[in-house]
Amino acid sequence: MHMADALLSPAVGVTMWAASAGAIAYCSAKVRSELDDRKAPLMGVLGAFLFAAQMINFTIPATGSSGHLGGGLLLAILLGPCAAFLTIASVLVVQALFFADGGLLALGCNIFNMGFFPAFITYPFVYKKILGSNPDQKRLTMATLIAAVVGLQLGSFSVVLETLFSGISALPFTTFALLMQPIHLAIGIVEGFVTVAVVSFVYKARPEIMHGAMEVRPIGNHPVRNVLLAFLAAAILTGGGVSWFASKDPDGLEWAIARVTGKEELQGPEHGLHGALAAIQEKSAFLPDYSFKKPVEPKNKGENPAIEKKKEAEGNLGTSIAGIVGTLMTLALAFFSGFLLKKRNKAA
Repeated sequence: MHMADALLSPAVGVTMWAASAGAIAYCSAKVRSELDDRKAPLMGVLGAFLFAAQMINFTIPATGSSGHLGGGLLLAILLGPCAAFLTIASVLVVQALFFADGGLLALGCNIFNMGFFPAFITYPFVYKKILGSNPDQKRLTMATLIAAVVGLQLGSFSVVLETLFSGISALPFTTFALLMQPIHLAIGIVEGFVTVAVVSFVYKARPEIMHGAMEVRPIGNHPVRNVLLAFLAAAILTGGGVSWFASKDPDGLEWAIARVTGKEELQGPEHGLHGALAAIQEKSAFLPDYSFKKPVEPKNKGENPAIEKKKEAEGNLGTSIAGIVGTLMTLALAFFSGFLLKKRNKAA
């Protein structure tokens, strides 16, 4: 659901940048006053885990589409909404700047769509309401599944509205919405089950993490080392190896665009703000599309099995390196965000 710049006008893109920046400022102030010693490393490993998990596109049967975790609800359940918003913003900044996943003009939209709705709408008003004051596994499963689906529906509809208000693409509102909402319903159901599995693991291993996030209080002196190591190991394994097996089908947004226009990606303006940001991203993204930069190949060269096999091996190597590098970069950014906020709080 990472939007490209081609869908957005500068006015909408800049407005959503401002909205997300305001939310980041608010969350930074809240986290600075709430943070305990264990929250910063938890933000780091969960951000790293989400980066790696978003590399795994899963096939949506009978559609020709695929999807990946949004992850905002998962982070909100384990970190609380404000720390979750800062963490998913870290993930999306790394993805956009260094891997060209989502446009730079669209970065504010992507942070808002994948961070605001799960953290500040579905977590407090759907998940917590269903979970109630006496949670058990059944309520946890139900609350997580429903909240995941609602969060993804809100995020995908926001994509449609931002595209509509931009008015620079040929995507008709009704058709686009009728494709986006059902495909993200299917993706949301899968996200719900994956989120249930992850939060159930944490609930059994260290329920204090979820209680602390829900009640906005420190985790306390309960050891979280094993949980941190488990998420870090899962992130490196997923980004470094499992990512080879991600579905090659277009994700839900690309699929919907292709069904309307016949192309998975639209060509945006080449000049003005679009052109300037595209030039910055071309220089900063040293592993675009989670692989090595590819040289321009001559046309009509013909297929050579040996060359194709070599390309496949290089592609897998590039994916592994991108997965591990991105995981570590996100770990560092999310961790230091929490660490610096905590340090400023102590200095105040």
